[in-house]
Amino acid sequence: MPATTILSDITITDMTSFVFGPYCTQTLADMGANVIKVETEKGDIMRIAGKPANTRKMGPHHMTFSRGKRSVVFDLKEDWGKEAIRRLIKNSDIFIHNALPAGMKRKGLGFEDVRSIKKDIVYVECVGFGTDGPYAGRPAFDDIIQGYSGMASLLPRLDGNERPRFLPMLLADKVSGLHAVHATLAALRQRDKTGEAQHVEVPMLECSTSFLLQDHFDEAVFDPPTGSFGFTRSFDTTLQPMKTKDGWMMIAPYTDDRWIKTFQVLGAPHELEDEQLNDRKKRYYNKEYMHERVQIYLEKETTDHWLKAFDAAKIPVGRINDLEALRRDPHLVATKFFQRREHPTEGAFWEMQPPVRFHNSEEKEINPAPLLGQHTAEVLDELGLDPPPQKD
Repeated sequence: MPATTILSDITITDMTSFVFGPYCTQTLADMGANVIKVETEKGDIMRIAGKPANTRKMGPHHMTFSRGKRSVVFDLKEDWGKEAIRRLIKNSDIFIHNALPAGMKRKGLGFEDVRSIKKDIVYVECVGFGTDGPYAGRPAFDDIIQGYSGMASLLPRLDGNERPRFLPMLLADKVSGLHAVHATLAALRQRDKTGEAQHVEVPMLECSTSFLLQDHFDEAVFDPPTGSFGFTRSFDTTLQPMKTKDGWMMIAPYTDDRWIKTFQVLGAPHELEDEQLNDRKKRYYNKEYMHERVQIYLEKETTDHWLKAFDAAKIPVGRINDLEALRRDPHLVATKFFQRREHPTEGAFWEMQPPVRFHNSEEKEINPAPLLGQHTAEVLDELGLDPPPQKD
C-alpha cells in the first residue's frame, strides 16, 4: 500500500506542530501533496519526542508524522523570512496551522492576511475549541480534550473503578487530524467550484465529542431519552478477550445460531443441555455464564488451534496482538504494511504504508522524514529568493 500521486498538483504551507496538524498533513503528503513544513530554528517539538537513532531532533515520532514532507526554517521576525512565507503562500493551495488564532493574526498570518496574499487559498486552522464558544482561544492538548469530551470517563463505566483515566493513545489528536483531512479536501473541492478562498476551522473538542457520541449518545439521543448515554454493547464485560492455552483471542458469535455452533466447535454440544443454556432466551439472558463455560474449553488448546477451528466454522474470530507482535501478523506481513527502509542519515527504520489504496492512481515511494531545515535553500530557490543571510 504505497503512497499515491493523487494530490501531486497541490502545494501546502504547513505551519503545524505536535500531532493534530502534522497527522493531517502527513496523510495529505501520503496522497502526493507537496507539503512544505515551515519550522523555527528549534523545530517542531515532536522532533525531540522519543530517542533518536543518530541525529538530535530526528526522533521516532518525527520519522512518522513528517514523512513525505520538506522542511524549511524561516525566521518570520526577519524581512527575508517574511518575504519567504509570503512567496510560499502565493504558490500554495492550502495554508494550515494549529497555533492559537490570535497568535497567527499577530504574525500577520490570520485568514484575511493570507487571503490578501492568495485570493483562493484554502485556510485551515486546527484549534482546541470552536471560536464561538467560551473556551475559544484556550490552548489544548490530547489529555485536555480527552477530559472535556468524555473520553476519560469510558474506562470507569467498564470496570467500575470510579477514577477517570485517559485512553492510552493520542486519540483526540489523531481523530481531529483525520477530521482536518476530510475538511481540507472538501474545502479544496469548494475552492475549485467557486474560485474563492475557503476558511476552515477544525476544533478538537467538537471533533472528539462527535467521534465519541456516534455510538455513545445511544438512547439519550431522544428527548425525552428512552435510556441512558453509553452504547451497552461496548460496556458488556462479557465481550472481552478470552484466554487460550498460550495467549488471548476474541470470538464474536453474536447470533444465537453461531453460539450453538460455537459449542460444537469446542467439542461440547452437551453444554447446551444445561438448564441455563437450553433455549434461545436463556442463552441471551445468561451470556455471562455462557462465556464462563466457553472459557473453560478455550484454555485447553492454543490460539492457533482455535483460530483455524472457528474460522472453518465461519464464526468471526481474531488473535489479540500486543504491539510487539504486529510486525509478525501474517496478514500485515502479506500486505507488506510494514516496510524496512534506510534513511539517509538515521539508518534503518520501519515505515507503515498508507492504509488506504487508490487502485487507479499512480503509486510512489514515500520520501523519508527531513532533517531540520533540510530543504530551506531548495525551496527558496524555487520561490526565486536568495538563501537566508548568514548569522554573525
